[in-house]
Amino acid sequence: MTALRRPREPLPWPSFVTVWRVAFVLAALLILAGMAVSIDLQPRSFIVLATTTSARDSGLLDYLIPYFQSDTGIGVRYTAVGTGQALDLGSRGDADVVLVHAPSAELAFMAAGQGLCRSPVMMNQFVVVGPNQSDPAGILGLTNATIAFERIRTTHALFISRGDNSGTNIIEKTIWSWVGYTPSTTNDTWYKESGQGMAATLDIASQLVAYTLSDDGTFLVHSANLDLRIDVQHDPALRNFYSVIPVNPSVHPSIFVAGALRFAKWLTSERGQSLIGNYTAGGVRPFQPDGQDLCP
Repeated sequence: MTALRRPREPLPWPSFVTVWRVAFVLAALLILAGMAVSIDLQPRSFIVLATTTSARDSGLLDYLIPYFQSDTGIGVRYTAVGTGQALDLGSRGDADVVLVHAPSAELAFMAAGQGLCRSPVMMNQFVVVGPNQSDPAGILGLTNATIAFERIRTTHALFISRGDNSGTNIIEKTIWSWVGYTPSTTNDTWYKESGQGMAATLDIASQLVAYTLSDDGTFLVHSANLDLRIDVQHDPALRNFYSVIPVNPSVHPSIFVAGALRFAKWLTSERGQSLIGNYTAGGVRPFQPDGQDLCP
């Protein structure tokens, strides 16, 4: 005679709740993991650009971006800082592409393997600006920045440096090296640092009746609100070259390399170069197209 099986006893209430909770948590984790994979597989619709304050403060960037977005369907989110900081953002993989103007720093960036390619884009010039109503260093009309800086040093005329390792700050330090002198805020009461971007530094120089070094594009855009004038210009040594560098995806796999390359190629294309050449600030065209596509 077959023995009757004893009916299975239901799990105690606490055990049932525990099993249910574990199952629920596992299901939720699987769903979230699937969502994460789905999100990661979605192509980004914008690039992150790290660029110089002069590209922003001159008005050029806000002029170009809508055309790029319209032509390509790719958005642009940018951070405007000094060239040194822009390259640092690229080195950390926090930007897809950089637009900068300090050739020596750019070459070091490329040598470190941080850049995929480096293409010339455009050029303008650095100018020495000073007070509208006075010229204590006697530099108005000069075309040699080294002589102008030497006169500023010998007369102890107030000079405002950006002091932020930007492309402008780097060329300023280079000019001082040609003078054979390294001013410091500790030893030279006439030498001050703003630690800020170009537009803010110009505003400080205007308020303090001081000299400073600026790119001409930013100065021309803001000149109507400044009590400053251009004292020194057309020095061949003060030509200001800009390059675009997509970040190397082999070092930073998360970057939007397709968008970065599209941006670099668009800037150096006939379309981008024409827009750059036609941009006006203060009634003049401060940027000269100098594009050459060196990207794969």
